[in-house]
Amino acid sequence: MSQPKSQFIVRRARPEDKETIVEFNYRLAKETEDKILDRALLDPGVATALVRPDLCLYFVAELEGEVIAQLMITYEWSDWHNQLYWWLQSVYVREDYRGKGLFKSLFEFVRGDAERSGEVCGFCLYVDKQNERAKRTYRNLGFSMSNYEVMECEVEGR
Repeated sequence: MSQPKSQFIVRRARPEDKETIVEFNYRLAKETEDKILDRALLDPGVATALVRPDLCLYFVAELEGEVIAQLMITYEWSDWHNQLYWWLQSVYVREDYRGKGLFKSLFEFVRGDAERSGEVCGFCLYVDKQNERAKRTYRNLGFSMSNYEVMECEVEGR
């Protein structure tokens, strides 16, 4: 079912969006990494995120009161630029609404917030090397591949 952009609303997520965001994050991990998240960690993790804007911000797109897409912003301070980079994470569009401009609208809303803040110098995101569809989408919004590769190291006992 194709919906015109004017029929959905983009906004900051609220605590009452928690169950949907938990479900979307669960699906996201399964679809993109074939990973099953522990809901006993995921649920309070999302709950904390929704009440701690100092940690991150969730944004959602909703249609007729139902959340159908999300993205999360985390922050990275750049001493080189004396400003923040906003990292896009937990990007998820419900399957039946993909390809309808929801992510673009979410990102444009977030970009507007960043520009108005005067504290953001750029955006970053992770994208799976094999996900060509996502790469095309991001390129169309002005993203390009950086010179950096991501490395990880987990904390022991976690």
